[in-house]
Amino acid sequence: MILRIFLRMFSGFWLPTTLLALVAIGVMIRLGIWQLDRHDQRQAFNTRVSAQLAQPPIELAGDALATDLPGMEYRSAVVRGEYDHAQEVVIRNQVWGNQFGVHLLTPLIIAGTDQAVLVDRGWIPAQDAEPEQWDQYHEPGVVEVEGMIRLSRSEPDFGGVPDQLPAPGEALRAWNNVNIPQIDEQVSYPLLPVYIQQAPDPAWTGMPYRDQLEFELTAGPHIGYAIQWFLFATVLGLGYPVYVRHHEVRRSNEANAVDEDAQEKEREE
Repeated sequence: MILRIFLRMFSGFWLPTTLLALVAIGVMIRLGIWQLDRHDQRQAFNTRVSAQLAQPPIELAGDALATDLPGMEYRSAVVRGEYDHAQEVVIRNQVWGNQFGVHLLTPLIIAGTDQAVLVDRGWIPAQDAEPEQWDQYHEPGVVEVEGMIRLSRSEPDFGGVPDQLPAPGEALRAWNNVNIPQIDEQVSYPLLPVYIQQAPDPAWTGMPYRDQLEFELTAGPHIGYAIQWFLFATVLGLGYPVYVRHHEVRRSNEANAVDEDAQEKEREE
């Protein structure tokens, strides 16, 4: 019986439907595996972030400037120096509450060095997005910045807008992404390969408005989704042959009934 149903599934009337069912099962299994991969990625991310959040703040000075700073993403950092407002830029499409605006990204020349680190100083409203309005947000003199180490971004998130890079010799004042290697080409001193997202300070009540990332370090729903996809694949894989068998039995019974009616009519005649 099983062999007969199997042969029926791959012949005649059932072949296209069987192929479609196999494709659907394959897609469901692949989606389940993808969710397991997402779970592993999330676990690795959670482990990495937790390890960095547990570290004490690193002071960006001296030998620390030569360490693997990109490997310290999300670690707290402290840096001292003076801002070079003449070479600051903004990051477009930033939101505070329900208001659109930009983030000021300013090179901080690190005290005692010829290096600088970009500092995301926070949000300002869209009406102040042009360079001639930035003077009101200047922070002159030596400052100490506390914040979080963040990585350079050369590509936007899904749905984001990539940057059109400036022509050689030109400086782009508004960017869509914190693309440090490209911004480094238009400033007059070397930049660190990471930037600092400045942390809020209770003593700082004006703009730029500052905030920090909030992490949800949970396992997420990926295992549940994976189980669902594997369950769907199992139900279809087991249910489809049962459906074919049921349909074939019904067709066979209907054919037998027709034959019996015909034989009965022949006998009556």
